[in-house]
Amino acid sequence: MSAQLIDGKAFAEGLRQKVGVLAAEFEKQAARKAGLAVVLVGEDPASQVYVRSKGKQTVACGMASFEYKLPATASEEELLKLVEKLNGDRFIDGILVQLPLPGHMDEQKVIATINPDKDVDGFHIINAGRLAVGQEGFVPCTPLGCLMLLKDRLGDLSGLEAVVIGRSNIVGKPMAQLLIQESCTVTVAHSRTTDLPGVVRRADIVVAAVGRPEMVKVDWIKPGATVIDVGINRLPPEPGQEKGRLVGDVDFASVREVAGAITPVPGGVGPMTIAVLLRNALVAAYRNEGLTLASDAL
Repeated sequence: MSAQLIDGKAFAEGLRQKVGVLAAEFEKQAARKAGLAVVLVGEDPASQVYVRSKGKQTVACGMASFEYKLPATASEEELLKLVEKLNGDRFIDGILVQLPLPGHMDEQKVIATINPDKDVDGFHIINAGRLAVGQEGFVPCTPLGCLMLLKDRLGDLSGLEAVVIGRSNIVGKPMAQLLIQESCTVTVAHSRTTDLPGVVRRADIVVAAVGRPEMVKVDWIKPGATVIDVGINRLPPEPGQEKGRLVGDVDFASVREVAGAITPVPGGVGPMTIAVLLRNALVAAYRNEGLTLASDAL
């Protein structure tokens, strides 16, 4: 029996609709639109596409989109001055600096310059600390989206055993913290984990975020487990193809025959990232204006 497909695209659309309704309510109360600023340095094609998509979806949800573009030759000081300017702009509630940055810029220094209360990407060390101790702050968008999909599928996660494969600051570590807060028993596994398949096989929940195509095989998965595939990898093109197909970190075709539920690639976790970014920006707007937003509204 094949696993239930977890439709991230549909969930993300529902989340954006909720954001749109609450963004309209915010505009009534604050007499302005919630504002999200995105800063792009250089002309990386993938980043340009991503920034355009963020801008379109921000406007579609009834929020104000501000885009700032700097050439790849801009100095780090120019970027830091722009971030400081945005920090002080009361019409901008969320600030996102698109990564990666050119090599002559210190990404951590730039992130540290963003006001933590406008850090809707959740990368600032203060927000990482808030997450670690369970305080209110912003959580990186992809792991928060994964948690939303898990809770929608499973409800109460308390007592479940979860394995997160990958230990990045963007996905693996915050994902583990979120699952701990849900009272899961959490293992963070990685390339140096002894008997990685055996560790993963214990899990009721598997979150794969390693960036290795189809690494997680069917014999790694406990029957009935819920599998969240964060990876997005393009395989080399086959003869006659211009582009290779997109795959995740999980061997989807075989694992879906054992798992209880699984996210596809594409159409699983991917659509959640921008939807959660919009959610975070709206939450920031309510907080910045001192307005109340119900804890379960988003």
